[in-house]
Amino acid sequence: MPETNQFDAIVVGSGISGGWAAKELCEKGLKTVLLERGRPVEHRKDYTTATLDPWQFPHAGMLTPEEKEKHHIQIRHYSIHEDNKHFYVNDKENPYTEKQRYDWVRADVLGGRSLLWARMSFRWSDLDFEANMKDGHGADWPIRYRDLAPWYEYVEKFVGISGKAEGLPHLPDSAFQAPMPMNCAEEYVKGKIEASFPEIKMIMGRAANLTQKLPGRDACQFRNLCHRGCPFGAYFSTQSSTLPAAMNTGNLTVKTNSLVNRVIYDEKKGKATGVEVVDTETGKTTEYFAKVIFLNAATLATTFILLNSTSSRFENGLGNNNDIVGRYLMDHHKSGNVSGRVEGFDDKYYFGRRPIGIFIPKFRNVTTPSKEFLRGYNCQGGASRGRNGGNGSIGAEFKTSILEAGQWRFGLTGFGECLPYAENKVTLNKDLKDKFGRPTLTIDCSFKENEKKMREDAINTMQEMMTTIGLKDVRAEGSMSFPGNANHEMGTARMGKDPKTSVLNKWNQMHEVKNVFITDGSCMASIASVNPSLTFMALTARAVDYAVREMKKNNI
Repeated sequence: MPETNQFDAIVVGSGISGGWAAKELCEKGLKTVLLERGRPVEHRKDYTTATLDPWQFPHAGMLTPEEKEKHHIQIRHYSIHEDNKHFYVNDKENPYTEKQRYDWVRADVLGGRSLLWARMSFRWSDLDFEANMKDGHGADWPIRYRDLAPWYEYVEKFVGISGKAEGLPHLPDSAFQAPMPMNCAEEYVKGKIEASFPEIKMIMGRAANLTQKLPGRDACQFRNLCHRGCPFGAYFSTQSSTLPAAMNTGNLTVKTNSLVNRVIYDEKKGKATGVEVVDTETGKTTEYFAKVIFLNAATLATTFILLNSTSSRFENGLGNNNDIVGRYLMDHHKSGNVSGRVEGFDDKYYFGRRPIGIFIPKFRNVTTPSKEFLRGYNCQGGASRGRNGGNGSIGAEFKTSILEAGQWRFGLTGFGECLPYAENKVTLNKDLKDKFGRPTLTIDCSFKENEKKMREDAINTMQEMMTTIGLKDVRAEGSMSFPGNANHEMGTARMGKDPKTSVLNKWNQMHEVKNVFITDGSCMASIASVNPSLTFMALTARAVDYAVREMKKNNI
């Protein structure tokens, strides 16, 4: 089979959704090839910095000037450091054009951003799935919560989501493992906020960090070093979870350093027959063939593949005769940080370094419409103690002083929804080529008045909360993020009921190419206010189930 490059299924991209597609296809008996543009990373073995102490890094965790130049886009994001720089894309070798600033954060390894994500995992509700229909912005979702609910539960039991049932209609409960604990300052703030603001609920973050063992994976060690790769398998990643499951079937072939250039479309057959791949080490081009193709390269890379897959049938890109592919690019906007000093707990501390924070679910436009803006935002953060700053001392006195814990501070950041705008788009740039001679992307995306008003409300409300409950020295710092920086890009090949206004149907199947499915962020018709990865997983499992059933009926 590897000699002929003929498979039952092709999966492009090995991140969160691609890993799930590979697992589900393989477990259903399909011989599957998983194509990943990045280098191989083996679980545990290749987490080369996972157990290093801070003093073992030559540059104290910081990037050198040369590394900053190499990663000049990636350093716009908080997450890249000396201890995980090897997971990120080389920006000099992977250019794109920004008509307006867009922070494209990318991994370049097997497992993709499943090795780097923040792991916050929430279900959507019908408040989210019905938003486009009710306020008229964006295409109506072709599914509702009831369609996805059983698939949420299916993936949650495999992934392992720590959290607590809260009974909130607009934030449905998951199949939970035990939640991680709030610390004493957070419990205090929670009680005060909920007493003073009845519409606001503060809960523990729901995260793909295990608090109980699962097969082949241990519980979280509270190291808060997830971004280095977890040798305990305590957080969900392709390497720790879906890849081993797929490999255990004997049906998976993994090809790394394999950059997918385009989908091959057969006009006589009226379907896609395979993909064209560039070997990133040799530059050699190879073709792989299959009955069904899942595109999971992440939103912008999937969009590139579609736009670059031209034919006389699809002159503007695969499935793009309606000029929808590339439009409606969305990302969450981050508000900046608001924090205040918590008094009265100087004799208390907390255990370990918890890898997740607290969460305040959306409370605007839940029951009462806001006059200022549509949709809403959540708040994420937590309380912690820094160390004493040394008070200007030197020598032994300095060493002694910094061993003392500093003040408690409680901080929040708002994460808001972006409306789908047709003018927020990506297009092919044939004037700027990458090192393989391929066109690149031009990104034209910005947050608009609705998002700016939402951000202003978030800052004002977080300040009001902290001042009202008596926190001291309340500060608002930082500015509104740029698109891309929340690392939740979505929307460029959206689902919908009408083929004229959408790319995919309710099964994540292309309207115009029935054997191509897309279940990464590009499929989203809106983005809600919560982190999206759990929804990608559920959509993927559901789409694979449908695709295999259709294949058995010879409809694909």
